[in-house]
Amino acid sequence: MNSSLKYLAVDLGGESGRVVSGAFDGKTVEVEELHRFATGGIEVDSTLRWDIHRIWQGIQAGLQTANKKYDKIESVGVDSWGVDYVLLDDNEQLVELPYHYRDRRNIGTLDQITEIVPKSELFATTGIQFMEINTLCQLFAGQRCGDALNKSQHLLTIADYFHWCLCGSKTIEFTFATTTQCFDPVKRNWATSLLDRLKIPTHMLPEVVSPGTNLGNVRESVQKQTGIGKVPVIAPATHDTASAVVAVPVATSSAKNWAYISSGTWSLVGLEVDTPVISAEALMANVTNEGGVDGTWRLLKNVMGLWLVQRLRLAFSSRGFEASYEKLTELAGQATSAGCFIDPDDPSFLNPPNMEEAIFRFCNETGQAPPADEGEMVKCVLESLALRYSQVLKEVSALAKTRIDVIHVVGGGCKNILLNQYIAGATQLPVVAGPSEATALGNLMIQCKSAGKIGTLGDVRTVIRDSVELIEFEPTALTYWQDALVKFEGLCKKRNSQNVAQASGLSELN
Repeated sequence: MNSSLKYLAVDLGGESGRVVSGAFDGKTVEVEELHRFATGGIEVDSTLRWDIHRIWQGIQAGLQTANKKYDKIESVGVDSWGVDYVLLDDNEQLVELPYHYRDRRNIGTLDQITEIVPKSELFATTGIQFMEINTLCQLFAGQRCGDALNKSQHLLTIADYFHWCLCGSKTIEFTFATTTQCFDPVKRNWATSLLDRLKIPTHMLPEVVSPGTNLGNVRESVQKQTGIGKVPVIAPATHDTASAVVAVPVATSSAKNWAYISSGTWSLVGLEVDTPVISAEALMANVTNEGGVDGTWRLLKNVMGLWLVQRLRLAFSSRGFEASYEKLTELAGQATSAGCFIDPDDPSFLNPPNMEEAIFRFCNETGQAPPADEGEMVKCVLESLALRYSQVLKEVSALAKTRIDVIHVVGGGCKNILLNQYIAGATQLPVVAGPSEATALGNLMIQCKSAGKIGTLGDVRTVIRDSVELIEFEPTALTYWQDALVKFEGLCKKRNSQNVAQASGLSELN
């Protein structure tokens, strides 16, 4: 691919960020990781923040590597995890280190918001799943915890903040804007009336631009620092899930009868639809509607993902048991089923001090014998994730009034063969795993599309399907998974009742 066009994707995740190159020869695309760096949250005065200075250093280091490797770079674009934001003042200076979505200040905000704006009205206005990590909840917490918002002139998402660092653009890309719970998907603009009722400033909300927009050329200062030259900065689908869904390698014959799971720290589970589904049934199911590329929408649910395993690994390490993710998955595959499950979306798993202890506590409180060892613990988590995915896919399928014939698992989690097999079993549907580099691929191919090198979203997916290796998994063990789903749904209902009772101040369940 020496004659291929070279594009750069900056792909930022909750644990790490990467600068990835894409070589496109008109028929296939080949990706290469150029530089990886840590992104994770940092503790600042009892709060959890993002060290965006460190992240920017990592991005620049990746651009320097790209400059040394390639004679010419066609463009660069950034995608990132969702919900978090950066505030700039009148002088375009950072107001404060941005908060991490797992910071404790968000606790209780959803109840406070829905006392002012009923859930039915909030969902009708935004179409977004109710989660205390949402941008809306964070902004509500922010305006009650200080004057940072009042000092701010510009609000940028994480991805678009780094676009500003690269080229000075102060815009927010559409797919990310739709995820904030501050955007009206019907009016296709900021929900300013809603924000006014919550006393959240709206003067700082920027213009919303479409994926593929040319934001301008790299700043001269960045050119000097990195050497990459006068390269265009293109807004991809900046929300990482949107980019990942761009890269779902569906065959043309699949039509709309496919679902996706973008599997990573979070799992995003859903369907691609033509219009948002904002109905009473969608409200009851607590689903979300997020913008996609070429007029598509993502009807999905956020599910706690491999964060659970990441934090288990840390908990194991703290007591001297060191193992790679591959080793933990191997142990889970060898383990006898512990016969216990967890609800991955239980609030106790959002950011516990010790994930192992949190799982033990959940099992005890729901009347289950906890896992006996590390392998059983990881097996419990992976099986529970698969069962939760099965629940969500049934919900979104019913809401969209469509059947699902195949599930595409993309993102880093698609490399977990055991989880993929569990998904096929729990859903009793075939699973196609790959590509693992879905987010970066989606980012890169939207840049190609913006440059006129490729046509439709379908063309993009054909290129990706022809460029990557895919692994297929068939359903197994129907009886086991049917029984497991019954038990799983029962314990979720029991746990939900406990949580409701605790929230009401009750010390015991009747």
